Amino acid sequence: MIRTRFPPSPTGFLHIGGLRTALFAYLFAKRNGGDLILRIEDTDQERFVEGGIESIVRSLEWAGIIPDEGVAMENGAITQKGSHGPYIQSERLPVYQAHIETLLGNGHAYYCFCDRERLEELRKMQELNKQPTGYDGHCRDFTEDEVEKRLAAAKKAGRAPVVRLKMPKEGETVFTDLVRGDVRFDNRLIDDQILMKSDGFPTYHFAVVVDDHTMKMTHVIRGEEWLSSTPKHVVLYQMFGWELPQFAHLSLLINEQKQKLSKRHGDVSVEDFKEKGYLPEALVNFVAFLGWNPGGDREIFSLGELVKEFDFQHVSKSAAVFNREKLDWYNKAYMKALSKEELAKRALPFFLQKGSIQGITSDGDVLADGFVTLAWLEEAVGLEQERAATLVELVDNLDFLFAAQLQYDATLLVWKKSTAEETKKTLGALFTVFHAIPEESWTKVHLEKTIMDWIQKSGLGVGDVLWPMRVALSGQKNSPGPFDIAGVLGKEKTMERVKRGLEKSVGVV
Repeated sequence: MIRTRFPPSPTGFLHIGGLRTALFAYLFAKRNGGDLILRIEDTDQERFVEGGIESIVRSLEWAGIIPDEGVAMENGAITQKGSHGPYIQSERLPVYQAHIETLLGNGHAYYCFCDRERLEELRKMQELNKQPTGYDGHCRDFTEDEVEKRLAAAKKAGRAPVVRLKMPKEGETVFTDLVRGDVRFDNRLIDDQILMKSDGFPTYHFAVVVDDHTMKMTHVIRGEEWLSSTPKHVVLYQMFGWELPQFAHLSLLINEQKQKLSKRHGDVSVEDFKEKGYLPEALVNFVAFLGWNPGGDREIFSLGELVKEFDFQHVSKSAAVFNREKLDWYNKAYMKALSKEELAKRALPFFLQKGSIQGITSDGDVLADGFVTLAWLEEAVGLEQERAATLVELVDNLDFLFAAQLQYDATLLVWKKSTAEETKKTLGALFTVFHAIPEESWTKVHLEKTIMDWIQKSGLGVGDVLWPMRVALSGQKNSPGPFDIAGVLGKEKTMERVKRGLEKSVGVV
């Protein structure tokens, strides 16, 4: 059975690159009837962030990537499910200790007693001589007596040595990568990696191999940055006599300036995009196409459709460019496809967070006390559904609906082919027409028919009427159509704003 894993470190929010790795691992597993396992790699205790695990699990759930096994959340608390746990590395220390004893016993690993000062001096000398930096094997060939003597001295001094991999110094390490094909490394150029730190915690390189084997992983899907470490992992598999998993190393994610994505260059975490009002299905669709393309012109795929299409034959080894404009295009397309009911539901938390509204009511005077009906909110979001790229942008663009009094330059009321005097007369006449329309007939369709009939009968220009009407209702040069706005505002608010526009136009010369 296919088993893939996503093993993030709880050092903060889930990076967008991590989301892609999790997504590809999920898609591959599901395409092949397999399972995705979520493992938490927290052996670097100095970088552990409180709440980091919860944040990662919530971000994956928000994106619709639900692991079959491993770390999960239940009633707000971290839990673990599956028969290959624990799935949090800091809870697996006895497992690592048992495996490090095996390597020490068969001579594939050794104790290293070098202190920090010696290692720093070694690095300086290597850099000075323009040599590759790395451990020089100083403790590699100590006799058993020498090792025992040094272990006793270290224990007496309250220090613990590290354990290093005894990397072969001849030949090549070769493996086949699902993205890159055959990959070869010269063993002489690979130093003796630390496997167990002096604090008793394993390094990534050791723990990942032990965990992937004991958790029965068939495929290891991860970022390109781990490619150079893979020969060390392959050698460990060989030293234990274990079967190798299939490796797939995904290309780097870069921005449009060809720089690696980082916090310095803007949003990089899933949480950032969630807070900016991107839909999870849009972000997932966009991320899936970062380095993968099934061919053809189609770009919109649901998560289920991605599962059916995904394979590694179409994954590129070239760096993938994170194009924000393309992400906006995806999000806009997904927002347009939502029903107004669903869009209002998605946008509601953003309206509440901004303070545009206080909540939802079943009836009453909308906009009067900060509470609105759900039906009203659905019509309101419909004003910007075709224009906004994110939920935050949609909410921001609708600020004018909730303003107690619009602030705008009175000269904006005057249509380019009209005059200030004509604008005053038009707004006054418009107010009268609105006043005559019954409350029960106040709909966009009825308003449009009534006003357009009136314009035709009065001989006025369409722009001479609709431009000042739209500005009076929105206070903006660019906004939704005037009949759409009037339908959402209702009769009372519409007349208030037209009257206010008329008052402002009096001062226009």
